Amino acid sequence: MKTMALDTALYLQFFIGLIAILNPFGLLPVFIGLTSHQSQIERAQTNATAMITVFLTLIIVLLVGQALLKMFGISIASFRIAGGGMLILIALSMLKGQMSDVRRNEDEVNESVTRESIAVVPLAIPLIAGPGAMTTAIVYSAEYPKWQHLVGFGCGIAAAALICWLVFRAAPLLSNFLGHTGINIITRIMGLIMMAMAVEFMSQGLKDIFPVLQS
Repeated sequence: MKTMALDTALYLQFFIGLIAILNPFGLLPVFIGLTSHQSQIERAQTNATAMITVFLTLIIVLLVGQALLKMFGISIASFRIAGGGMLILIALSMLKGQMSDVRRNEDEVNESVTRESIAVVPLAIPLIAGPGAMTTAIVYSAEYPKWQHLVGFGCGIAAAALICWLVFRAAPLLSNFLGHTGINIITRIMGLIMMAMAVEFMSQGLKDIFPVLQS
């Protein structure tokens, strides 16, 4: 019973951290802007396609993350430090109410204008399921590789994708209700959570590399 409670807490931690990184509320203006030329039906289709892509991308990363680290000879400790550093960069931009260039660049945004569908690129990748979300999936899968944990993390990914879908589904209403200030406040809160995750990743990685720090 105690182990089950610990596992539930782990999956909840993963889910909350993932929601903070995906930050669907902060991406509301971006989603509305990218789909402004679409009808209501087309916008719903774009939303569904994007969330399916996000789910599949993160599930694949979750399943092959540990194998990728082994392939390149990267220890989980080193990846924790590197991933934590990247999350800090994203978190800092979120605390300023901005969108980090780590998640997107102008070329990707400009290129999307010429495409019929923006659901996969740049909306799903890299705006939603960007480097931060992928890093989180890899870290947790490498740290807890048992299939029971992978199933739990997979459920967390599914729940996070569902919440993103619901938020974007109600994008016009939520955007009008929250306003620019409300979205910025939520973005900063999510950035603070992400910053805490990044510090935790890096501190654990440093302790693994330098065991003396654990004393």
